[in-house]
Amino acid sequence: MCGIVGYIGKKNTKEILLSGLKELEYRGYDSAGIAILQNGVFSNFKAVGKLVNLEEKTKEFKTNDFAVGIGHTRWATHGKPTELNAHPHLGEHSYVVHNGIIENYAELKKELQAGGVTFLSQTDTEVIVHQFEKNMKVLKNSFEAFKKTLKELHGAYAILLVTKEQSDTIFFAKHGSPMIIGINEQNENYFASSDTPLIGHCKSVNYFEDGDYGYAKPNEIVIFDKTDTKKEAKLTPLSQNRLSAQKDGFRFFMEKEIYEQSSVISDTLMGRINDKEVIFEELSPTLFAGINEIKLCACGTSYHAAMSASYLFERYAKIKTSLEIASEFRYRDPIMTKDTLFVVISQSGETADTLETLKMAKAAGLKTLAICNVDNSSIVRLSDATILTRAGIEKGVASTKAFATQVSVFWMLSLYIARLKNSMSEDAIAAQISLLREVPAHVKVNDAMHERIKRLSKRYLHGHGFFFIGRDVFYPLALEGALKLKEISYLHAEGYPSGEMKHGPIALADPELFTIALLPKYLHYEKAKSNVEELSARDSTICAISQLEFDKADDFIQINECSHYMLEFFEMMVVLQLLALEISIRLGNDVDMPRNLAKSVTVE
Repeated sequence: MCGIVGYIGKKNTKEILLSGLKELEYRGYDSAGIAILQNGVFSNFKAVGKLVNLEEKTKEFKTNDFAVGIGHTRWATHGKPTELNAHPHLGEHSYVVHNGIIENYAELKKELQAGGVTFLSQTDTEVIVHQFEKNMKVLKNSFEAFKKTLKELHGAYAILLVTKEQSDTIFFAKHGSPMIIGINEQNENYFASSDTPLIGHCKSVNYFEDGDYGYAKPNEIVIFDKTDTKKEAKLTPLSQNRLSAQKDGFRFFMEKEIYEQSSVISDTLMGRINDKEVIFEELSPTLFAGINEIKLCACGTSYHAAMSASYLFERYAKIKTSLEIASEFRYRDPIMTKDTLFVVISQSGETADTLETLKMAKAAGLKTLAICNVDNSSIVRLSDATILTRAGIEKGVASTKAFATQVSVFWMLSLYIARLKNSMSEDAIAAQISLLREVPAHVKVNDAMHERIKRLSKRYLHGHGFFFIGRDVFYPLALEGALKLKEISYLHAEGYPSGEMKHGPIALADPELFTIALLPKYLHYEKAKSNVEELSARDSTICAISQLEFDKADDFIQINECSHYMLEFFEMMVVLQLLALEISIRLGNDVDMPRNLAKSVTVE
């Protein structure tokens, strides 16, 4: 998730781009850059780290009169946060900025290099500008070259491209990543990947739809849709409230992030799966050579994702897997053997307890792997290998999309290892990959479902506590559901394996004990159902979440039809997140900034 801005006009282009990027810095802050074309000459500035570093680099640079400019603030997906990897990316006479992931970039890059093109960065984005210039040499027309380039790109993108061949124009395209254009009374054109940079500059904007592409120049905006049919800009009034614009109309960032899960999981999967196998270019197969055990170590929500992974690794990859809470592991005298791959999981990459366990594993000579959302974080720098989850910045303290992308990565990784170890047939792996492709659709929030949960939430504001119960991989999901509710509602909640209720906790059952029961159709349904019936017989209030209606439930939330238990897992995950959200909102709490918590736990 990166931030993009663009401007065509006579005002101070540098300041407009920098102020726009400031509004988008929450979308990425490992590097930033701008490129300005004025009087046929490009000026380009890049800086690593937060935007203040770019502001310092450009303080002597001035713009006046007409110019065309594009800018970008980066959240790394391909390549480390360096100046060379920062956008905008340069061809011979063009610059490009891009948000998203070009799935076939490696194939395009290989062809371009064979044709003599030299690449400066490790990014997928750089192929766009070189492919455009390759097409320009043949077609001799900027727009036709841009159009042909788009047809050659596979993946998700929002693109702005500027070329000396047409120095009053910005070419744009949107497919899967947000992009809008705004205009004002002076007929200036402003581009951005969110509303906020345009507030104060524009009164009306056009929200591009997937497949839209075209160009803008002074007094002209030309748009084509995905069928190559020309269309008119559909201008709508722009809200002038910056905070609500950042939230894109949602009440809280957490709510927005729940809704974003479909697109970020698509980013997580992109370029990493084909029809037959999982591809992690960032991993060497030798990482798993001589490995007989995987040890997963994490805290909080990341620990629940790791617990989910332990089921998948042993079921699919057939490899012994153990699980550790980082804050406990670091103070034990653990036995660590060199045939163990030590895997740490952290959203921020700065979690203090998890970082210390990683140092312990390194000191013991173990191979290490990080599952993380933040490139160049402490954990990433220290690990032997890293898989980035590509969740984008998560502003809500209670994690949602970070958990979803971690579990998605672990599902892929279990199949990757299964192929290395020949523990699954090619057909079985292909079937799992086909299911993985369905995940983004299954985490899309259904408005009717959300409305039902919103209405239901008013029944769960009192009582003496919640049990979230599930079996197998749904046990860690129950733990995560309970944690979400605790974090933002301040109500007491516990997650339990369904089969453990009769071993003590069922003593608490009464009408004031709320049981949130996860009942997947395709995994131990009858067993889990029997456990819930035991609670129902003791008069516990039951809220069942399932594909199949359950007549012993006081409340029932029906998920969409699914063909596999992991798809049910993701469907139920969204329900649990929304239930916690709506209960918390009814209680009048600040959902995004719950008391006593911080986003990145960098102390013991």
